[in-house]
Amino acid sequence: MSRSRRRQDPVALPVREAVVESLDHEAQGVAHVDGKVVFIDGALPGETVQHRVRRSMPRFETADLVTVLKPSPLRVEPRCPHFGICGGCATQHLHVGAQVAAKQRVLEDNLRHIGQVCAEQMLAPIQGPDWGYRHRARLSARDVRKKNSVLVGFHEKRSSFIADMHGCHVLPPRIGRLIDPLRELVSNLTLRQRMPQVEVALGDELDVLVFRVMDSLSAADETLFRAFADRWAVSIWLQPKGPESVFRFYPADGPSLSYALPDYALRLEFAPTEFTQVNPYINQVLVRRAMQLLDPQPGERIADWFCGLGNFSLPIARLGADVLGVEGSAALTRRALENARLNGVEARVSFDVANLFEVDEAKLAAWGQFDKWLVDPPRDGAIELCKALSTEADSAPKRIVYVSCNPATLARDASVLVHTKGYRLRSAGVVNMFPHTAHVESIALFERL
Repeated sequence: MSRSRRRQDPVALPVREAVVESLDHEAQGVAHVDGKVVFIDGALPGETVQHRVRRSMPRFETADLVTVLKPSPLRVEPRCPHFGICGGCATQHLHVGAQVAAKQRVLEDNLRHIGQVCAEQMLAPIQGPDWGYRHRARLSARDVRKKNSVLVGFHEKRSSFIADMHGCHVLPPRIGRLIDPLRELVSNLTLRQRMPQVEVALGDELDVLVFRVMDSLSAADETLFRAFADRWAVSIWLQPKGPESVFRFYPADGPSLSYALPDYALRLEFAPTEFTQVNPYINQVLVRRAMQLLDPQPGERIADWFCGLGNFSLPIARLGADVLGVEGSAALTRRALENARLNGVEARVSFDVANLFEVDEAKLAAWGQFDKWLVDPPRDGAIELCKALSTEADSAPKRIVYVSCNPATLARDASVLVHTKGYRLRSAGVVNMFPHTAHVESIALFERL
């Protein structure tokens, strides 16, 4: 059989009808048709829709929405004209309150089905601005000769192509309006075919655009960059190699990138390629919630695992506890110490560099005993850390606050903490860090029995 005949052609497949039952973790509508689960992109719970199968497997199918026959009362008109093509957002067609409720259900389902645990209390969701919230973004850039145009933006859904964008509503308006000016800028650069990416990093006093340049700038390129920076009040940085190679190009001086945690009279500085939370408004509330749950007290010794640049370490220290922050990146731990000194809490903090994905009982014991833990891992979670935790009541932390960006790995780690380490899952709740996306962040509190 030829390759063209083996491949399913979505256009040739029939249009079918289905009643949507729920949303999955990628914000696709879930229905059942002829004994199969069907995941319908763009469909919402309660809707009757027509769909066309995109991919068929023995136990499930993926499909594209064709027509909404009976719309959900929670369906809204997407604000962005690029929604449905651009892969940056997944749920602009769903009322934002329903988005949060759907994320809460994803968290609860993961805890129940993966972790076999249930929180004693579901916390009120942490919410903030629905639009203009994204202070970090990575925009791709490409000189598309077939279109005789330069594209700058996010990738299309399920594609390596760049969406033909002219603005972005999840970026702050002053940055979202720069898509077309950036397209014009890149199109006029001599290295436009060697400039694949523009990274956005915004602070309280500075807006930075980092251009990934894979060749030297010409004098004409330098002039264009300076003019762009002056016109749009941004700071231009260049990244010729890896993240550590980034440097300020123009203006040559100015304020540092930083963000405030006003509840704790803290200001944290960062480099444009260093990790910070995408949504500073939510981050302030998240830190406040974490401190309320952790309840640091003077005289306590607390571990901040995956501490980054001190986002949680410094508030803990400000509240009077002694903190050990551990992080896999030496650059971030150096930044954390600099931030501790900047804010006058260096006497209460120390930092160590370690791969927490390879930690064992001996390594964990070498750091000493802790009264409490704050855990904020990447998507892979903190399974080795949880497994290395002692079951001895006298040496184990009495309280663990776990901040998660992946409900599946949180649930897996919760299973270890609850079923083998003697903890109770006191509370859990979602953090809407990324409105209009399917991304689920959450926070959970564990306490010793």
